[in-house]
Amino acid sequence: MSKENLSGYYSFVSQENMDEYLKALDINIALRKIVCLLHPDKEIIQNGNHMIIKTLTTFRNFNMDFELGKEFEEDLGPVDGRKCQTTVAWEGDELICVQKGEKQNRGWKHWIVGDLLHLEMTAEGAAAKQVFRKVK
Repeated sequence: MSKENLSGYYSFVSQENMDEYLKALDINIALRKIVCLLHPDKEIIQNGNHMIIKTLTTFRNFNMDFELGKEFEEDLGPVDGRKCQTTVAWEGDELICVQKGEKQNRGWKHWIVGDLLHLEMTAEGAAAKQVFRKVK
């Protein structure tokens, strides 16, 4: 179990390298341009081993509902039209997600520094980073 409880609402602060990450997922240029302009918020509900992570935007919302340490089929249709086998678990103070499917090295990790939630997303050889500030 984690030393951190990620529960809370987080507002967007910044992002880096999102276009390259989306290219690695074969997202078309029009959708990449839209996504790069979005400033998503995150809402995380953590109750024991059950977590819900909501990514909220004016364009489209994405909810991830899972049990820590248990593999499940994740429908990434709203993101890139793919499905993958996903496992999310704590490694130290980082919440690590491994997504097995068509794309290699796909996944993400969340960690907290002060009141900032960090998110690093990877696919193939690309990595993007987003930072959010806890607001409640």
